[in-house]
Amino acid sequence: MHTLAERGLIESRPGVGTFVRRIRAQTPADYSWQTAALAPGQASTTALPHAQRSVAPGTIELHSGYPVQELLPAGLVRAAAARAARTPDALTRAPAAGLPALQAWFAAELGTDPESGTVHAAREVSIVPGSQSALSSVFRALVGAGGALAIESPSYWGALLAAHQVSVRLIPIASGPAGPDPEELARALHESGARAFYAQPSFANPQGGQWGAERGRVILDVLREHRAFLIEDDWARDFGITPPTPPLARADRDGRVVYIRSLTKSLSPAVRVGAVIARGPARDRILADLVAETMYVSPLLQSIAHDVVTSSGWRTHLRALPELLRHRRDALLDALATHAPAVHVAAVPQGGLNVWAQLPAGTNAQRTVRDCEARGLAVAAGDAWFPAEPPAPHLRLNFAGPEPERYPDAARILGEVLTAQLG
Repeated sequence: MHTLAERGLIESRPGVGTFVRRIRAQTPADYSWQTAALAPGQASTTALPHAQRSVAPGTIELHSGYPVQELLPAGLVRAAAARAARTPDALTRAPAAGLPALQAWFAAELGTDPESGTVHAAREVSIVPGSQSALSSVFRALVGAGGALAIESPSYWGALLAAHQVSVRLIPIASGPAGPDPEELARALHESGARAFYAQPSFANPQGGQWGAERGRVILDVLREHRAFLIEDDWARDFGITPPTPPLARADRDGRVVYIRSLTKSLSPAVRVGAVIARGPARDRILADLVAETMYVSPLLQSIAHDVVTSSGWRTHLRALPELLRHRRDALLDALATHAPAVHVAAVPQGGLNVWAQLPAGTNAQRTVRDCEARGLAVAAGDAWFPAEPPAPHLRLNFAGPEPERYPDAARILGEVLTAQLG
């Protein structure tokens, strides 16, 4: 009787007896009232892109936007975390703009411009909980709800999401591996009245290219003429396969460039720490928005990040990383050329984590994602990287993910799926 009671099959009623438990039908919860309360939502904010979804065990993972653990300074992060846990940073709050030591490191990393002698001060640095939070604050502070923001197309999906969340109106500028056409940027700024341009000059997500030095100077001249900001997102500075060009913010003397740098992908997804470097009233506005949004960044995480990036092992890790990335990138490109020749890669990525692949005409990116996943391959449809309708079907493929030895199998699955679509 005790065993039956434990299993919920019988119930005892004192003074009455013991009875077989009556099975009560579960009534499903009714959330229909939320439909009217929430009102229509935007598709971009109600569904996660393919790059963020979880997949079944055993799936070949080319969809994620993060590097695998083997490409991270795991030992340095663990040791730094253990040390930080024994310091006062584990039990206190941080200054609103961040720990002074970490502010100083970000400012020093930006470097000194050899021509103008421009140096950025630590007080111009605001520590942020990852670049995604920084984007929202920067867009609110510099553009504002209803304002126009020029943006590369394709561009980082997280920037598109942040812009939608803060009701910024996007002005797409077609961009290739070498960057956007400065004349097209000038036209868009003139016609839209936009006073800011968001871009990733080094190893842009998703294309992996970078602007040349001359292209950067011309674009800054265009922005200066139109009295507009450049929001420079330097997310992949630590993931260069070829040496990255100097940040445009390095030579910025008049506060034209608002610079965003994140360590989340470089150190660990668990250490969400980054920085925004800005000058003048723009810096004050951005910091005020950051404080309203997050109050401050965990000093424990800041302490871990500073410990890692100031250690000798960090430079050793960075010296080894380009060759590791090159090997994985080339392995994926070779597999695609052999097993999925219909896939077109316009340019070999010079850094970052991804290959940007155009699918043949007559295929559908969303269908390709579904068909590949049914066969054990996770890929990300390129639609999420376009601020307007995509001109052609694309996939973003992460070459820094797990199990590079399975890249030939991944390319074979992709090739078979495309062949089936083309009939």
